[in-house]
Amino acid sequence: MSSFATSPESAPHSARQDIRTIGLIGLGHCTSHFHHMLLPPLFPVFIREFGFSYAELGLLLTVFFVISGVGQALAGFVVDRHGARPVLYGAMVCYVAASLATATAQGYAGLMLAAALAGLGNAPMHPANFTILNRRVSTPRLGHAFSAHGLSGNLGWALGPVFLIGLTALTGSWRIAALCAALLGAGVLALMLWRRADLDDHHATHRAQVQAQVASGSAEHALAFLKLPAVWLCFSFFLWTAAALGAIQSFASPALNLMYGLTDTTTAFVVTGYMLCGAVGMFIGGFLVNRVARLERTIGVSIGVSVCMLLLSASGQLPPWLAALSVVLAGFGTGLANPSRDMLIKRAAPPGATGRVYGTVYAGLDTGLALAAPAFGLLMDHRMPAAVFAGAALTLALGVVSAAIVGQRVAART
Repeated sequence: MSSFATSPESAPHSARQDIRTIGLIGLGHCTSHFHHMLLPPLFPVFIREFGFSYAELGLLLTVFFVISGVGQALAGFVVDRHGARPVLYGAMVCYVAASLATATAQGYAGLMLAAALAGLGNAPMHPANFTILNRRVSTPRLGHAFSAHGLSGNLGWALGPVFLIGLTALTGSWRIAALCAALLGAGVLALMLWRRADLDDHHATHRAQVQAQVASGSAEHALAFLKLPAVWLCFSFFLWTAAALGAIQSFASPALNLMYGLTDTTTAFVVTGYMLCGAVGMFIGGFLVNRVARLERTIGVSIGVSVCMLLLSASGQLPPWLAALSVVLAGFGTGLANPSRDMLIKRAAPPGATGRVYGTVYAGLDTGLALAAPAFGLLMDHRMPAAVFAGAALTLALGVVSAAIVGQRVAART
């Protein structure tokens, strides 16, 4: 057994206290995922205005996710050392700056700056969020907290395209839309500062316990968790499933346009529908977490359904509306698996390393998205839209294999 310092259990909170914490973390996560979509919905506008290729636009996402992925692994150490709440505030400031950079961009360099700032903001979100949830939310409500966390992220992904495309159409200016995104982020930051007591992760008590273990010589090295195979298997699970997500988020719309002749207006809402179905799946998945002993089985069945839906769209044999619907419904299966995924990570992780483990594991998400953006963008540049959906299905299937191995290791340990 590991001798990592365990985080002290906070006094049991009332349901109202837990709901306030879950709500604030969910709102922050929604804002985070909203800013994942700060640039992709505007890709057609950037192509028309600046003449960029899909591969060039995909590179913007690579910059976002490389900075986020490297930063996320490092941010876990910062969260464990200095506390989650101040780190969370810094992330929100970066999102506001990213939106302002987008609004004022005059070319590729400006958009690259926006991508970098958004990636820097995204870096500490998961280690900070999960540290606060694990230290503040009562155990019986923790599964629902994970469900709400994932659900709010999907809502942010769904809101991003509608918000930016809608305001661009309404005002006739994508710059005004980006400026409104900055105001949205600033409003969420103000709310978090006002309700800061509900984001207290009891860091002072946690640090005192860690220092006591260091003084007694019983604490393991801060990097000892990296020796655990389960950590890297969880990382690989995120990498594969995130690659599929990146394909759908960035290229499902133009791929459906090329394969089935659907209009840009119609396909823009396919991504939103995918995220909304994912949100419904996450809500239901929160109830399954405490009822299913072998979480990897829930993950396998759920993602298996998504694989089938994406392969149907890749076939090119469906009526256009049914192909779009299949992509949308694929979101339900991936969403259903997410709460089980987060609980599986909690069970696989050593005690006392919450920020570090979640930071490292979630860096797999950024890595997968970073690799997916140029790879699937290249497929689109070579007019291979069916490969977008087939490739997404393949990477999801590989994610199921990783989850199955993690589940077997957790079961053997217990």
